[in-house]
Amino acid sequence: MKSQPDYITALDLPETPRDQLPADYQKYFAVCEEKLGMVPNVLRAYSQNAAQLDVFSRFYNELMFGESGLSDLEKEMIAVAVSSSNRCYYCQVAHGAAVRQYSEDPKLGELMVMNYRVAELSERHRAMLDFATTLSRTPEQVNQASYDALYAQGFDDEDIWDITAVTAFFGLSNRMAIVAAMQANTEFYTMAREPRQ
Repeated sequence: MKSQPDYITALDLPETPRDQLPADYQKYFAVCEEKLGMVPNVLRAYSQNAAQLDVFSRFYNELMFGESGLSDLEKEMIAVAVSSSNRCYYCQVAHGAAVRQYSEDPKLGELMVMNYRVAELSERHRAMLDFATTLSRTPEQVNQASYDALYAQGFDDEDIWDITAVTAFFGLSNRMAIVAAMQANTEFYTMAREPRQ
């Protein structure tokens, strides 16, 4: 059996050497290293299929950084709540770090990973996460009352679409990471552990 790359343990997927990636992705990985100090292991895993890497990364970037009525923190909160619901280790670690960064609250990042229901959240955020986890675990239970709970907190139909898109995307991402037993980059563990002064 071949030795496994450091970012997965369950599948024997060959990481494509950086210089063999399309030029756009060599640049993208360089930007990741510049901004994050690393290339997230999920991107390294997807590098073995350039077409899937392209679709995955473009959809992710549009969902998480594109124009939306949801804040960056709200999108990351959804990512963590859904990943916790799905018990996706990689995404809980990676996106828990993002919650810590955006919120400037190390405690919130941990609470979101463990159980968002015990965190001190606004009614808006609680309604958003209740919807996302219901959609993730028991989608057949989403009904008009589910939408009405979001409308009551000021979300509109475009916001609900975006909540749904982020939830659905992480349903896919979680399952890919779980099957691959994908390991989180060590840098994620130490990010934003101290409150900003």
